Amino acid sequence: MSSGMHPPESIYNLIPREEVKIEKAPRYTSRFREQVKQEKKQNKASNKTMGPAKVEMPSPDKYLLKHSREHKHSEKKPFSYRDDIQPRKPRLPAKTEQPLRDIQTKKDFVRVNAVENIMAVPRKPPPAYAHTKHGDKELLENSGLVPKYLKKRDYGQTPEYLSQRQEEVRRAQEEYDHYVKEKMKEGAMKQLSEKERLDILHGLKKNWDELHHQYQDLSVITDTLPKKNRKEKLESKMKQLEKDIEMIERYKTIYIGKN
Repeated sequence: MSSGMHPPESIYNLIPREEVKIEKAPRYTSRFREQVKQEKKQNKASNKTMGPAKVEMPSPDKYLLKHSREHKHSEKKPFSYRDDIQPRKPRLPAKTEQPLRDIQTKKDFVRVNAVENIMAVPRKPPPAYAHTKHGDKELLENSGLVPKYLKKRDYGQTPEYLSQRQEEVRRAQEEYDHYVKEKMKEGAMKQLSEKERLDILHGLKKNWDELHHQYQDLSVITDTLPKKNRKEKLESKMKQLEKDIEMIERYKTIYIGKN
């Protein structure tokens, strides 16, 4: 082991040594100590900084008794409304009081509100366009991309192509009416009466019913060529009858030619 931690043994260490007493220097005492004590006693007084106590001190006979330290509330004052600032609202009716009959109504407000909300048309947002990559939007009306026809010179006037088309239709109708009159004068064409038109319509519907009855009698599986041909023929005849019935029902005036 090192000699620093454990010094080497020596016979002189066995001889008892006299204990050396270290004398301390005398403690410093200010010469103004007594003067400071006198000044402190003269300037110090009870309640000089905080003032006298504002609460009532408990009497000695109530020391550590029950409810001796409870806070005493101030006296309650009756509350009164100031009508000059805000007038009072009328009181609520009691349960025993009956409401006025003039105010009663049989209207079901819940049902009315529900119907109004169901039938209401949802609001559509105004058309807008994004002018930046971040999605900033502006109204489309102010962009100049929407054509405003109110400012055109021919606004409210019939376009020329519609006038030309109407004139062509009128001329074609006049030519057709003139052709029909000429043929009827010559006796080569006649107009079907309402009774004849209804009789023809009734006969066509009766023929369609008969073909439809035959069509329903066909077998479900068309595994042979005759069955397939018969089914196709019935379908073609029924389609032709349907076209004829639709044409006769649409046009009330029908002309037929004479051989």
